[in-house]
Amino acid sequence: MARWIDQYIRNEKEKALVAQAEQLAASFAERASRHDREGSFPFDNFADLREAGYLKLTVPRAYGGDEISLYELVMLQERLAYGDGSTALAVGWHIGQILHLRTTRKWPEPVFARLCEAIVRDGAMINTFASEAASGSPSRGGRPETTATAIEGGWLITGRKTFSTLSPILDRFVVTAYIPDEDCAGDFLVERGEQVSLIETWDTLGMRATGSHDVVLDQAFVPTANRLIGKGSDDGAGWMLHIPAVYLGIAQAARDFALSFASSYKPNTMDKPIAAIPSVQHSIGEIEIALRTSHAMLYAIADRWDRETENRPALKADLGLAKYVVTNNAIKIVDLAMRIVGGTSLSRALPLERYYRDVRAGLHNPPMDNAVINNLAAEALGEFQP
Repeated sequence: MARWIDQYIRNEKEKALVAQAEQLAASFAERASRHDREGSFPFDNFADLREAGYLKLTVPRAYGGDEISLYELVMLQERLAYGDGSTALAVGWHIGQILHLRTTRKWPEPVFARLCEAIVRDGAMINTFASEAASGSPSRGGRPETTATAIEGGWLITGRKTFSTLSPILDRFVVTAYIPDEDCAGDFLVERGEQVSLIETWDTLGMRATGSHDVVLDQAFVPTANRLIGKGSDDGAGWMLHIPAVYLGIAQAARDFALSFASSYKPNTMDKPIAAIPSVQHSIGEIEIALRTSHAMLYAIADRWDRETENRPALKADLGLAKYVVTNNAIKIVDLAMRIVGGTSLSRALPLERYYRDVRAGLHNPPMDNAVINNLAAEALGEFQP
C-alpha cells in the first residue's frame, strides 16, 4: 500500500535517500527501547550512520560531501525519527549545523575545511554547547558564565555547559564563552582533552538517549585560530527545521501504530475491528488533519528556503511558525493515538508511551512557542508602521 507521506519524494535521488534512511530507522527501532530504558547513548546507531555516510550528507561537495538541500534534510530526519527520536534529534544537530555553516560561511574557511574533511574521512561530528544552568537557553539572550581568557597563542576556556547533546561521542565541539577583556561573547572550537570532562547528568522524561550531559571545561586551551570569527551571512536559521522534522517523524510512527491497532483489534463484543466505530474514525480524522497540515507547512517552507536564497532572513517568522505548528500538532497526534489504543498504550512493552514522552521535548527546543508568537505579532504590526 502506498504511504501518504511518500508524495513528498520528488525524484529518484530522494527515493534512494529515503530508502536508506528507512533502513537505518528500522534498525534503530529495534534498539530504541533498550537505550530509552537505560538512558544510554546509542553508539551502535552512530556507527551505522557513519557507515551509511549519513554524517556527511550536508557537507559541501567541494569537501567530499553530498550537499543535500534543507528539503532533503527534513525528509530524511523525519524518516530517521520514525525509528528512534533520540538518535534523529542528536544527529540532526550535527548535520543541521553543517548545513548552516555551508550556507553562511560564518567560520574561517580553513577551519571549516578541516572539519568537513574530518567528517568525510573519519566520521567526525560537531555540536555547539551554549546552554548553562544560570543563563538558561541561549535563545533568551543570557550572557554565558563560561569565560575565555587570552594567553599567548590562544585562549583558556573555563565553565560548565548543560544540554550538551552528542557529548559522549564528540572529539570536538563549539562553546560560547564570555570574553571579559572585550565585554562580549565569542565562539570557540574546542578539541577534547584532559581539561574537558563529562558529567553524566542526563536523566530525563523523554529523549533519554541523546547524551545531553554536562560538559565541564577547566582552563581548556584553544589555539588562536580556533576562535570562530567570520563575517558570514544571515540564513534565517532554516537549518533548525531539523527539530520539527524529528517530532513529525515520531507523530507519524504513533499514527501508524494506532491505525494498525484500530484496523486489527476486535473485542469479543464486536464483529468488526474498532476502526469501524465512528468515534475512533473521528479521532483518526483529527490525526490526519494535524499530520497533513504539518507536512504541508514543513515541506513548503523548507522548499522556499532552498529556492529563495536572497530572501532567507525574511523567512524567519515562517520558519518559527513551522516549528510551532508541527511540534504542537505532533503532541496532539500522539495523544490521539494513545486514546485510540486505550489503556494498552501505557504499557512499556509498546512504543507509544515512549513516543508520548519524547514528543513533549519539542516544546523545549528553540524557537520557543512564545518567541514564535512574539515574532509573528511584530511582523504583522510592522505592516502598519507609518
